Amino acid sequence: MSEATERTRSGQDTTEGAGLAKGHTGRRGGQDPGTRGRTTIADGVVEKITGMAARDVVGVHAMGSGLSRTFGAVRDRVPGGARSVTRGVKAEVGEKQTALDLEIVVDYGVSISDVARDVRENVVAAVERMTGLEVVEVNIAVSDVKLPDEEDEEEPEPRIK
Repeated sequence: MSEATERTRSGQDTTEGAGLAKGHTGRRGGQDPGTRGRTTIADGVVEKITGMAARDVVGVHAMGSGLSRTFGAVRDRVPGGARSVTRGVKAEVGEKQTALDLEIVVDYGVSISDVARDVRENVVAAVERMTGLEVVEVNIAVSDVKLPDEEDEEEPEPRIK
């Protein structure tokens, strides 16, 4: 230790004559740099995370209502039209919390209650881990069941038969 620093009885270092105020950490601003400023997370960010997490669950065939899936399938075929991972997802984001509404299509034969529970668990884990927001609710509307013999609306029809 230098001459200007001495150890107190509690074991803490004190600096004399260095011009630091008592209890000052020596950092500019006096705070941890990670706590300075504010971080905002857009609704769309949470919607993308939610859409990806929901699609990862076995038994979820698609996201969105029939109409939104039809428009999405058309948009997917347009050059430059990216596939929307937010289809069927609506998020309301506050400063510390978020609420989510999902519309899903499940595969025939799966337990809808089990799929809904798994979607909730996966979505809550992903959103809270990636954003730090508390997920207060995940509302799920099952808008359709994909039957084994039904054609997939999102697959483009072949131009030549």
